[in-house]
Amino acid sequence: MRIYKIFTDYAKEEKWLNEMANEGYEVVSTGCGYKFKNITPEDAVYKIDFRTFKSKNDFLDYCTMFEDCGWKHISGTKSSGKQYFKKISDDGDDDIFSDNMSRAARYKRASEVWGSLACCYLALLVCFSINGVVNINALFNPKELYFTPGLWEMTGLSFVRAFLFETPFAIGRGFIWLAFPIGMMIYFYFSVKSKKLYKETKKNEI
Repeated sequence: MRIYKIFTDYAKEEKWLNEMANEGYEVVSTGCGYKFKNITPEDAVYKIDFRTFKSKNDFLDYCTMFEDCGWKHISGTKSSGKQYFKKISDDGDDDIFSDNMSRAARYKRASEVWGSLACCYLALLVCFSINGVVNINALFNPKELYFTPGLWEMTGLSFVRAFLFETPFAIGRGFIWLAFPIGMMIYFYFSVKSKKLYKETKKNEI
């Protein structure tokens, strides 16, 4: 079973994963949505951290450290950011964070990553604007995106075939750049939201 959801609040995401396990679904991957497998319902404990690593060895050492403390790494890669852990030992701590500041720090790291991505998209958008890739006129006159000779003089089935054939190419050449401002706004929102959660979590008592 695969479920598509988006969380910025890791505490709410952890609670949801725990509830899914209680209903008999264990998360096995989180790359493209949440992939679950059927299990016997259990009172599981999931925790989420946010970290990226420069090398694979650093990432493996990070995972091993938690496994030694009774937490199994469920999902995440060295560059994915979000790292998912499940408690597998009754002798282990009830949390992967030692204090409230370390719990809040994951949001700070996430905010910095999202902010960097937003800046990258902004830089790309500026470059495309300078190089003429961004065609604002196409928003008001999409006909200029169609290069088929005599397209608008055609009639009947010939027009329909030619129009449908070229439309995907016209959309690509005229509106693909819109992905960058949209992506920039999404990343900026995640950055601001994570920053807010960082400040809120610091104020909360453990």
